[in-house]
Amino acid sequence: MGSCKENEPQMKCAWVLGPIIVGAGPSGLAVAACLSQHGVPSVLLEKSDCIASLWQYRTYDRLMLHLPKHFCELPLLGFPEDFPEYPSRQQFISYIESYAARFSIKPRFRQWVKTAEFDSSCGLWRVRTQDIEYFSRWLIVATGENAEPVIPEISGIDKFRGPVMHSSDYKSGADFQNQKVLVVGCGNSGMEVSLDLVSHHAVPHMVVRSTVHVLPREMFGLSTFGIAMALLKWLPLRLVDKFLLLASNIIIGNTDRLGLRRPKTGPIELKNATGKTPVLDVGALSEIKAGKIKVMEGVREITRTGAKFVNGQEKEFDSIILATGYKSNVPSWLKSSDFFTEQGMPKTPFPNGWKGENGLYSVGFTRRGILGTSSDAVKIAKDIAAQWRPIKDVNSTCNTHIILLGKP
Repeated sequence: MGSCKENEPQMKCAWVLGPIIVGAGPSGLAVAACLSQHGVPSVLLEKSDCIASLWQYRTYDRLMLHLPKHFCELPLLGFPEDFPEYPSRQQFISYIESYAARFSIKPRFRQWVKTAEFDSSCGLWRVRTQDIEYFSRWLIVATGENAEPVIPEISGIDKFRGPVMHSSDYKSGADFQNQKVLVVGCGNSGMEVSLDLVSHHAVPHMVVRSTVHVLPREMFGLSTFGIAMALLKWLPLRLVDKFLLLASNIIIGNTDRLGLRRPKTGPIELKNATGKTPVLDVGALSEIKAGKIKVMEGVREITRTGAKFVNGQEKEFDSIILATGYKSNVPSWLKSSDFFTEQGMPKTPFPNGWKGENGLYSVGFTRRGILGTSSDAVKIAKDIAAQWRPIKDVNSTCNTHIILLGKP
């Protein structure tokens, strides 16, 4: 591979003394903060115009953390004491902004990474955005599991006369008052969007496309997740899963009767194996039992005015919301690396999926939320700090005049 001057005469080149971090969400901020504690500079590239853009632009107004706040803290800084047990969307954004300010993290915004590739001829990562090519010994992939919305292929959806949107564009049920809305998906987003629609006098019909575990957010006055984490320190995973399911049946009843069939694999085992998160109920189940949220079987076809379902029913709808989740976008820009699968997840499972070859790292791909992110961020920073030494002769490495970024 030639010098960037040869490849792109109009493109600027930038040497980064420390690692390049791609993605300024919670994962990217966490690893940048941990690196700074070791005295290692970094450059954080973000395609959007703000930190945590998924939280700022792609979340609905009523969203709250599903887990208690102490399970959602980034390394080195906890939530403010006056925050509630389950912070709101805006409170979490406030915490993230305070975190970036506390550790003087200043991402380079509107830097959309087109390609990132290891150049074996000079032992550096070449990360190209729309106008700059960055060079570094280390590359940290922090774009996460939820980089892009998943848009399923549903027969006839292009014929529907009403609005169709992904839940990432949904803000409030106020926009759907008195409408019949088809919500495709029954995960945490599908459940909460449906609940929000009911609170704004809409009539949601929620499509259950597969089996799903629904658990109460709290059991016996304690966080369900917290109970599970405590039990896992002493008991086998499958025994903990059996306890969760037994307690759930006592507290919320048999969800199969509501059209929400449980998988054969337990909730924690399934989450660890596939990343499929159990639904933590915050009120949707009671609305399903009351008949205000209609549970529907899979969609066979979308029509001009509504949908046909696999059980033969046909109904009319005013709008369609796709609560169909997110996916990694790593395969679209990370080149010449077999560290990630075709789905954009590390091939090596947690807890060892944070480090690849040639100075490649990943953070935020553990399928264990912010707890997993924090664990990986600490490991990555420690590993890079052990290798850290500023390179003095920059220009000789790439045979061209370049911008120097980062301070040792």
